[in-house]
Amino acid sequence: MSALYMIFGTLIALGVLVTIHEFGHFWVARRCGVKVLRFSVGFGSPLLRWHDRQGTEFVVAAIPLGGYVKMLDEREGDVPADQLEQSFNRKPVQQRIAIVAAGPIANFLLAILFFWLLAMLGSQQIKPVIGSVQPDSLAAAAGLLPGQEILAVDGEPTQGWGAVNLQLVRRLGESGTLELLLQEPGSTAQSTRQVILRDWQKGADEPDPLRSLGIQPWRPSIVPILKEIDPDGPAHAAGVRLGDRLLAIGEQRIDDWQQVLDVLRELPAKQVTLVVERAGERLELSASLGVRGEGDSRGGYLGVGVGSVEWPAEMLREVRYGPLDGAVEGLRRTWHMTLLTFDSVRKMLVGELSVKNLSGPITIAKVAGASAQSGVGDFLYFLSLLSISLGVLNLLPIPVLDGGHLLFYLVEWVRGRPLSERVQGWGMQIGISLVLGVMLLALINDLGRL
Repeated sequence: MSALYMIFGTLIALGVLVTIHEFGHFWVARRCGVKVLRFSVGFGSPLLRWHDRQGTEFVVAAIPLGGYVKMLDEREGDVPADQLEQSFNRKPVQQRIAIVAAGPIANFLLAILFFWLLAMLGSQQIKPVIGSVQPDSLAAAAGLLPGQEILAVDGEPTQGWGAVNLQLVRRLGESGTLELLLQEPGSTAQSTRQVILRDWQKGADEPDPLRSLGIQPWRPSIVPILKEIDPDGPAHAAGVRLGDRLLAIGEQRIDDWQQVLDVLRELPAKQVTLVVERAGERLELSASLGVRGEGDSRGGYLGVGVGSVEWPAEMLREVRYGPLDGAVEGLRRTWHMTLLTFDSVRKMLVGELSVKNLSGPITIAKVAGASAQSGVGDFLYFLSLLSISLGVLNLLPIPVLDGGHLLFYLVEWVRGRPLSERVQGWGMQIGISLVLGVMLLALINDLGRL
């Protein structure tokens, strides 16, 4: 079933985002009087095709990894004399800039729309209350205490842990002061704490902001009675069964499920003794732990779970907006995520973030499937983030991307004449090499995550 969700989610995601992106080019080109010859979603052999009244051919092709809008252009073939005024290359440079920029702008508008819908649908947030603080950590040095609720990070309100993580991600690889606004436990009193960062998580393969600060979110206590077992996992091979209560891993006594996660994180690919209680009998089982993650996030894998847990009502918060406030929230989220994406690209270029954070088609497919299976809200959120990423990627000043064409046209606007075809040709060759290199790196990262 998960494979079907992955296929379905990926096709819907790529289909929607590519269609919206190319429609942006198409719509503005039509408004500028450019004749559009073909509007294609996908590459390769056409699966569907039809023509409209203006002669544009619409195509849905077999390979759904992109799309294109082909316009009448003298540089790509002969143009009849009576259609020269409809040729893209004959249009003023300002109109060409508008046509090229319309694709990424359409992606940002789609993200605003989806974030607006999500804001009106509302969501249930877990209050960002600190459960524990690791001794000798950055959080401990700043004076953070269990029971405090994080109200804002660097001045940005945080209604749930997702917002806290997002604000922390902005500071990865940086040095300086991280400011937290806190509400003291059991009162309305507020206080401010400052966390000192020095090249924080710089170059980490899979940064974990909360853990690296030394903060453990508050969670309800969960008795480690196993309700889920991976049939191909180490626990099943060791003889663990559903309903077993986990008492210890090695020398570490286990009273709560969070302890299991903490202990496993330190034991990748280790041989351990599991102590379990089954029908009142105490058993010792030998297990060879697997490995999950890489770099700083590398940890042991046991292949067990405890199922769902009820959260107390006072630890949950309903967040919902009306139509007008939701529109403002959609704009705000899109703006912040766009800035974060651009800043992440910059940090990768200067080495503040590891390039292993790049993701390719395999990761996109996995996340698409997981979000589609999780529900409409999660899938819309994933589409919003992916649409922003697509918009940002296409605005990078790399020839062959929209941003590269914009760079050439902006230079032409300033100079009053275009760059020579030889210079543009060199730029295209460099751009193709860069894009292929990034795609290969992202694919290698994907395979490494598998």
